[in-house]
Amino acid sequence: MSPEEALQLAIEASEEVVGTTSPNPPVGAVILDADGELAGIGATQPPGGAHAEVMALAAAGPRARGGTAVVTLEPCNHTGRTGPCSQALIDAGIARVFYANPDPFPQAAGGADHLRQAGVDTHLLGLPVPTLSPWLRATKLGRPHITLKFAGTLDGFAAATDGTSQWITGETARAHVHADRTRRDAIIVGTGTALTDNPSLTARGPAGLYDHQPRRVVIGRRPVPAGSNLDRLGFEQYPGIDEALAALWESGCRDVLLEGGPTLAGAMLRAGLIDAIRAYVAPAILGAGRSVLSWDGGTTISDITRFTTTAVHRLGDDVLIDMTRKDH
Repeated sequence: MSPEEALQLAIEASEEVVGTTSPNPPVGAVILDADGELAGIGATQPPGGAHAEVMALAAAGPRARGGTAVVTLEPCNHTGRTGPCSQALIDAGIARVFYANPDPFPQAAGGADHLRQAGVDTHLLGLPVPTLSPWLRATKLGRPHITLKFAGTLDGFAAATDGTSQWITGETARAHVHADRTRRDAIIVGTGTALTDNPSLTARGPAGLYDHQPRRVVIGRRPVPAGSNLDRLGFEQYPGIDEALAALWESGCRDVLLEGGPTLAGAMLRAGLIDAIRAYVAPAILGAGRSVLSWDGGTTISDITRFTTTAVHRLGDDVLIDMTRKDH
């Protein structure tokens, strides 16, 4: 098995733990034995648990000696809740290491140099790992990565003029939203959405609530009524965007979903805080209603904020468009 083929298995392993590892990154690792055969696969466990390399080494056992490790992120070189993964690889007798991305976190970086100094043949693959992208950008910026999610009609409306919004998109798209929620650290809404829609902000599947639930966050000064869904389930409230993002970052959130409403979404977009967009578009026309974004004042074409389309999926009759900021 080539390092590139092993990396795909490592990425698949990391997919299984997205949403459960923060503030640590969702890393995947694969161990090949000395003959290049698959010996072990692992992924980062929840905070305090083993990192991906240690999980993969445990699965490989003695077959790791003289073998190859392929990891989605540079093995860490620091002692936190767990020991350094670079040293674990050395102790296991790994002969070669391939990693897809360097670690941008200063306290953890340096694992590749430590491996080389110990005589381990170490290489940077320099390949993109989608599961790592939010964590990498959050680490670079020192704040949570923010994905704006909205569902709207072809003409850009999220609700009708009378305020009704259920359901613009179909069941398949709504199920996708809930599956996505369980992969996030938190969901953010403004007080307008909290008061108007009385959302639960839970991640629900066919069998009920998913095991992992994101934190529920409200931004704004208006009180959320006692007895509302959010009050019943528990939530955090912050008076402004800066306070919310600072608190979320300090408490370990790295990947959050902004679900509304249009005023908060517009404010975050104007502030340059939207890193990605998930746009669920229904093949429907309303003609008038509440826009997916609220934007005060005029604009010219030079004010445009451009995104790069990274994926397009059909979800029943609806279309999901994934985008990232052009300055990524």
